[in-house]
Amino acid sequence: MAEPVVEFNNVSKTFAGQKAVRAISFRIEKGEFFSILGPSGCGKTTTLRLLAGFEVPDEDGGEVRIEGQVVNNRRPYERRLAMVFQNYALFPHLSVERNVAFGLEQRGVPRAQMVERVRAALDMVRLDPAQYGPRPPAALSGGQRQRVALARALVLEPSILLLDEPLGALDLKLRKEMQLELKSLNRRLGITFVYVTHDQEEALTMSDRIAVMDNARVAQLGAPAEIYERPRTAFVARFIGESNFVIGEVVATERGGVVVKRADGNLVAARGGEGRAMGETVQLAVRPERVELTGPDQAPGGQNMLPARIRQVVYRGEMLHVRATLGDGSEMVAAMRNEGQLRRPVVWQEGTECAVTFSPDDTRVLEPEPA
Repeated sequence: MAEPVVEFNNVSKTFAGQKAVRAISFRIEKGEFFSILGPSGCGKTTTLRLLAGFEVPDEDGGEVRIEGQVVNNRRPYERRLAMVFQNYALFPHLSVERNVAFGLEQRGVPRAQMVERVRAALDMVRLDPAQYGPRPPAALSGGQRQRVALARALVLEPSILLLDEPLGALDLKLRKEMQLELKSLNRRLGITFVYVTHDQEEALTMSDRIAVMDNARVAQLGAPAEIYERPRTAFVARFIGESNFVIGEVVATERGGVVVKRADGNLVAARGGEGRAMGETVQLAVRPERVELTGPDQAPGGQNMLPARIRQVVYRGEMLHVRATLGDGSEMVAAMRNEGQLRRPVVWQEGTECAVTFSPDDTRVLEPEPA
C-alpha cells in the first residue's frame, strides 16, 4: 500500500483547557480531494492549522506526518504546502502579478524564472496574464480574486494545497462554478487538496472523501455516497442533507438488520444494528427522497408502512417536501420531484389520510453519539 501524503495519528490540540481536536486519526492519499466538513467550532479549522504548521499538537497529542515524516515541530515553510484563506489575504497595494509572485520573491527565485512561473500560474486558473496581471485586487470581482489567491498558492508548486472555506464570500452561482473549477484543477494538476468547509453541498460535489467532524472528533470518514447514504450517527444524518428519524425497541433481528417497535405499536425494519440487544432502544434514519406516500390501504408489500395524515406541502422548486404527521404526533417528510405544479399539481392536500412507506434497505440503524 502506498505511503499516504498526510497522516494524523491520534492528534489532539487543547486551548485554555478545552479540547479543540480530540485524538483524531485519518490518512490522505496523493492527489486526493479530501474535505473536512462540520459546523462552526467542531475543530475543522484547527485540524487544517495543525497540518499547515500554524498550530502544534499537544505534548502528548499524537503525530502529524507529511510524506512519511513527522512534522509536529516543523515550521510552515518547511512543509512543502500552500494555503488559500477564506478572505484570500491579497495585498491591496500590489498588482495581481506581484501578489502571485510574492512567495517566489521571498524564496529568492530568479527574475526570469519568476515571470514565467507567474504567467503559468495565472493561465492555470484561467486569468489572462496580460489582461489581469497589472490590475490591483480592488479592480477584480470576487471570483477573480479567488483565482488570484489560488494562483499565488499554486505558483509555489506545493505537494499539498490547503483551502480554508475559500468560496464563502462568493454568490451562489459563482460558488457552484468555482466548485467545479477546483475539482477540475485537482484532477488536472494531481496536487493533493485538503479543503475545509461547513457547506455540505460543496463537500459532496468536490470530494473524493469527507471527514465529518463534530465536537472535536471525526464522526465519520468516507466517500460522499457512503457518508450520505449510510450515516453512522444522528449528527451525520442531520448535518449531511435531511433525514427522518424513527425511535423504537429492538424486537427481532433479520437479514443483517433489526426490527424495532415504535411507541404506537407499529413495526419498522432497518439495516445494520449488529450487536444490538433485544429490548434496546435504537434510533433509525431514512432520507426524505426514499420515503413515498400511498393511500391508507395501498402500501406495497415488503415496505415499512406507517399511517399518517398530510400536514403541509412545501414547494421548493425542483422538489416538493410533503410533511406528514404520524399517529404519535411525530413527523416524516417525503421528498418528491416537482413534475409541474401548474400542469400536474400534487394530489396530496393538507388533512388527507395516507400511509408513509419506505424500504428497510433505505433505513439505517444509527450508532449512539459519543459522550
